[in-house]
Amino acid sequence: MNTKMSRRSSLRTITGGAVALAAVSSLPNGLAVAETTATSKRKGAINHSACRWCYNKIPLDELCQAGKEMGLQSIDLLEVKDFPTIEKYGLICAMVSGVPGGITDGLNRLENHDKIARFFEETIPIVADRKYPNIICFSGNRKGMSDEQGLENCAVGLKRIAPLAEKHGVNISMELLNSKRNHPDYMCDHSVWGIELCKRVGSERFKLLYDIYHMQIMEGDVIATIRESHQYFSHYHTGGVPGRGEIDETQETYYPAVMKAIVETGFKGYVAQEFVPTRSDALASLRQGVQICDV
Repeated sequence: MNTKMSRRSSLRTITGGAVALAAVSSLPNGLAVAETTATSKRKGAINHSACRWCYNKIPLDELCQAGKEMGLQSIDLLEVKDFPTIEKYGLICAMVSGVPGGITDGLNRLENHDKIARFFEETIPIVADRKYPNIICFSGNRKGMSDEQGLENCAVGLKRIAPLAEKHGVNISMELLNSKRNHPDYMCDHSVWGIELCKRVGSERFKLLYDIYHMQIMEGDVIATIRESHQYFSHYHTGGVPGRGEIDETQETYYPAVMKAIVETGFKGYVAQEFVPTRSDALASLRQGVQICDV
């Protein structure tokens, strides 16, 4: 028996082993192996996440498993009840959800403050204990209210919550959303308004979730805004314009340049994919998005 392996057979063995490892990573007991595959090795300048709601058809366990393999460190927009699931896979929730009233009934109405404050009082210590960085909040819709009155009311509510966030080291992050296409009448729909709110609250623990998709629709000038005002942004979301599909060559924003601008500001937080996959293989679209943003 010839004990010497040819170069070609050696390569076949090595390649076959890599394929086997990739296959094992898709199994329930293959989680540790997944971290050793080539696809999980990212450059490290961007901390990658993905928004849960964009992949609701995929069980959370399956999304976590696939996400870990492709280099995700987080799943965004989960509630406290979901934490045990993601922690099984060594993931975190970089932007926690669940605030009462959701997008439309937010902090711009004084009558909402008590229930929102109770949510944060209950949730901030839990999130801090896990060292997760952010909890989302919303301005709410205008419903005839002036932007100035909304600023005043939001500042009152946020000043009530901010001391607890400061004590525990958790960011309260208000999302910037577009009111042109997706969220008609939403108040926090321009970065200038959100930044003014940050200034009025005056807490290092109140910042903005800068959604690139939404702000490209409302105001453009994304890279310059990030460079000039990054100190007010705790988190970033992606999405293709137009249509909120994949962030590839089918849309108008060149994400590698945006990501490089974010990295150049010294940002150490998370960037979450929040596009809605248009292709049949949603996880392949997510993998592509992560790769595009991996600068």
